[in-house]
Amino acid sequence: MPGVRYREDMAKKKLPASVLEFFRKHGAKGGKIGGKIGGKRSLETMTPAERSARAKKASDAALAARKAKQKAQKS
Repeated sequence: MPGVRYREDMAKKKLPASVLEFFRKHGAKGGKIGGKIGGKRSLETMTPAERSARAKKASDAALAARKAKQKAQKS
């Protein structure tokens, strides 16, 4: 961009030691508030029927994507 230049006084400023210590101590825990999320957790909490339904839905979506890709390549 014209007129925008990096200046020495705009360099990153260091955080105070107390703030850095807080992030080191609590930062790793912050992502785990509310418990695990994602595929592994959902597989633990789903019934076999729910897992099967989820797999079928994913399979159908993959098939539809493959068909759409083939159709696009032929056109």
